[in-house]
Amino acid sequence: MSASVASLTAAIPAFAPYVRSATLLRPTEGTPGLRDSSVGGPLLWPEDEPWPLCRAPHLVLVREKLTEEERETWQRIDRGRKEWRRRNPGRSYQVTEEEARVQREIMAGASGLDLITWERTRYVEDASGPGVPMVPVLQLHARDVPGAHWPGGADVLQLLWCPNDHSEPPGQPRYWGPTVELRYRSSSGVDAVPAPPRPDRAHDGYLPRPCLLDPMEVADLPDVDELPEELYDAGCHWAEARGVEYDRGLACRPGWKLGGWPSWHLTDLTPIDCGSCGARMRLFLTVDSSHDGPEVTVGRFGELRVFVCPTDPAHAIRLNIQ
Repeated sequence: MSASVASLTAAIPAFAPYVRSATLLRPTEGTPGLRDSSVGGPLLWPEDEPWPLCRAPHLVLVREKLTEEERETWQRIDRGRKEWRRRNPGRSYQVTEEEARVQREIMAGASGLDLITWERTRYVEDASGPGVPMVPVLQLHARDVPGAHWPGGADVLQLLWCPNDHSEPPGQPRYWGPTVELRYRSSSGVDAVPAPPRPDRAHDGYLPRPCLLDPMEVADLPDVDELPEELYDAGCHWAEARGVEYDRGLACRPGWKLGGWPSWHLTDLTPIDCGSCGARMRLFLTVDSSHDGPEVTVGRFGELRVFVCPTDPAHAIRLNIQ
C-alpha cells in the first residue's frame, strides 16, 4: 500500500482524529482574468467600494554614517582579531569584554553595520503620509475551493496586504511583516472593476507575480508539536518504512495552502489565541515563499500563516511567520 494519510490512519487509527482537510493552491505563472482564482491577479471589486489603505506605521531602513574615529576603532579591533587568528590557526577567537563594550557603543542599538559604506543601519517606524494602498495577493472562488469556510452569500475570498514590514501592528503581538486584510464578497453584480492604486513604496518580495491556481484537496496531519510523542514516533517509523518522510510528506504540507496544519519548524509550538474570546485559533491560510510562481518572500524565506477564530469568524485574524 502506498504511503498516504488514508493508509496511515488505516494502519494506525489513533491518527484519525488529527486529520484535517487542506487545499494545496499550487500557483503557476500565468495571466489570470478577473473571474479566475489567482495569486497577484485582478480582484473583483465594486467601483463604489473604497480601496483599503494601510495606515499602520511602516518600518523604514535608516542609515547613519560612522565618524572617522568610530570607523578607525572598529577596523583596529578587526585587524587585531585577524592577526590573532593568523598566529593561532585552528583556534577560536574570544572577544574581550572591552572590545564588546566598544563595539556596542559604536552600534548604538543599530541592527546592522554596512562595512562598505561604514553606516549603521536600523529600522524605525514611519507613520507619515496618507496611507499605503494594499496590494492584491490572492483571490479564491468557491467553485474552485469548496468547503464549509464560506460564509452565507459569499463565493469569493480575497486577501490583500500592505507591501511593507511592520513591527507588531495592532492585534499582532510578536509579529514582523506585512499587514493583512481578508475580504469576502459575492461575485454577482460585480462587473466593472477599477484599477487598484499603486503603492509609492513596497518591498519587491511583497509584490506577487500573477499566477493561476491548480487547487488540489489533500489530507493533512500535524507535526511533533501537536501530537503525543509516541504517536508521532509511530507515524515516522511507518512512513520511513515506505520511503516517505512524515514531516512535510504527510504532515504540515508545504506551499500555498488553505486549511490544514501549521508547521513549527523554526520555533517550538506557539499557541495562537483569539484576542477577542481567547479560543485557540485554527490555521486558515498559508502563503509560502518561492523562487518561482508568485516569487513572494516572507520572513527569512518562510511562510506567512493566517489564523482565524473557530468560534466566531468575525473575530480579528492573527498572523504568524515561520
